[in-house]
Formats: sequence, structure tokens, C-alpha cells
Amino acid sequence: MAWRPFRGVFVILATPFSDDGSLDEDGLRDVVEFSIAAGAHGLVSPANASEFSALSDPERLRVIEVVGRMARGRLPFVAGVSGVSAQVAVWLAKHAADAGADAVIAMPPYISKPPADGVRAYYQALSGATELPIFIQNYPLPVGVPMSAGLLGQLAHEIERVDYIKEEVPPVTHSVSADIAACGDSVEGVFGGAAGRFMLDEMSRGAVGTMPACDVPEVHAAVWNAWQAGDVSGAREVFNRLLPLLNFEMLHSVQGYKEVLRRRGVIRSAHVRTAATGPLDAHDHAELDAILSDISDLWSI
Repeated sequence: MAWRPFRGVFVILATPFSDDGSLDEDGLRDVVEFSIAAGAHGLVSPANASEFSALSDPERLRVIEVVGRMARGRLPFVAGVSGVSAQVAVWLAKHAADAGADAVIAMPPYISKPPADGVRAYYQALSGATELPIFIQNYPLPVGVPMSAGLLGQLAHEIERVDYIKEEVPPVTHSVSADIAACGDSVEGVFGGAAGRFMLDEMSRGAVGTMPACDVPEVHAAVWNAWQAGDVSGAREVFNRLLPLLNFEMLHSVQGYKEVLRRRGVIRSAHVRTAATGPLDAHDHAELDAILSDISDLWSI
């Protein structure tokens, strides 16, 4: 596969909705175009920051189709196929392969939260369903099924096509180190998550990429590119300017990402289906004004 090994800033695409809550396919296309133009190294959708759990089954399929068609030949696309069962995840993975995905990413069943044997059977089923590489997403409670580095190492050694780990279980930086030690050469790399809040420490420990939201792809990419070029102080300077926005987004989650995208003219509505907090109030908007004013000179488009 031309894109392998996967490296860099793989942004998680927001799923735009109209003000009435319906899926905005034109907005999704705009998000893809924006993310590519702004320097992302890869695309991921639909995942947690895409509100995947609030999408209907037809909507999940459609999102994968739209992104797969637009990403093909331009950037690697990792399709989110987390399912409540192996059967659902396999169904989504087969569709993703047909739609042009370059890899799939999945949490274990997030409702039943199976023990280790169930987790192993789930990823074995995924491996048997498609020839695409698999990212195991290690995500904390209450949504995810936290897995030890030891279990992840076993899965990587035992199951064909488990080639990447996306690590988000706190302390994330320690988990990244433990995963790298446990998986060894059985994986092509460990990616960080958690919105990119710890990407400097993750990179210093050997992480090969990060999966933040898609509202400021060029800023995340600037941090990554500077670090990879050996400009550690430059990477840290940009990251320190980015950190207030990451803190804001940690507080407001998808509402924060989407409001930035709306302000940047990428999407028309910041409507969310899964609000982590109440609507942004006047103080939130004023704070975001100040945060974006401090980093807007880093925007490429």
C-alpha cells in the first residue's frame, strides 16, 4: 500500500449537521477539502470526534463513502468501524474496504465491554473480514474498553493485520511507552490521541502519529513537521500557542471543534447531536475569540 507506513497528523473529521440536525453532506465534503488543503497527513472518520455513535447506520455508511471517494489518491483514509458486536464491525469494515478506505480503526464493543477473550475474538473477526490494516483504539471508560499494554501486545503478535495502536488511556504518555515495548515490531506504530494534548511527549517516546480534531490541521501539522525536522524548540513554541485551544476543546469537546470550523467558514452550522456540556455562552465565545486571535496567524487558509 502506497501510504504505508502511516505517519503524522491524521485528523478526525467532524460530521457537519444542518441547524435542523440532518446530515450535511456538502459540509462534510468541505471539511475533507479543508483538512487536505490545511496540511493534514491523513483522515479519520467517523470516530468519537465525528459523533459516530449519534449517526444512524445509513449515515455511517454514507460518511465513509463520501470521505473514501474524496480522499482516494490524495491522503490515507482510516475508516471508523467500531461496533457493538463483531458482526457490526465486520459489516462496516467490508463496506469501508469497498468505499476506498486505506485502513480501519475500532474500539472493542463499547456497550457490552467484553473481557479479554471477547476482545480477541472481535479483532480476529475484523482481521478475517478485510485485508486492510487495523488500528486498535484504546479508549478510556465510560465509552471505551481500556486494555493493558500486555493485552495489546498479545493482539498485535497473534492477529494478522493488527498493525497500529491508537492510545488514549491515561496516563497516555506512559501508555504509549508501554505499548511500544509490548508490541515491538509486531505493529508499524503507535499513534497518540486525546486531541493531541500530549503530542510532544508522545513523539519523544516514539509515537509515529497523532489523531486530533480537524479544526486547526495546519497548526498540529506545524508542530509535527518541526519536530520531525529536528526543530524541537520550534515545535514546542507552536505547541504552546496551540495549548489554550486544546484546553478549551477538552472542556467543550465537539462543540468546541465545530465552533472553530464554523468561524473559519468551513461549515455553516455548529450543531451537535452529542453535546458534552450546555451551549457555549457569551463568556465561552469571548474566550474563544481571544484564543483564536492568538493563533490565527498560523492558519494556512
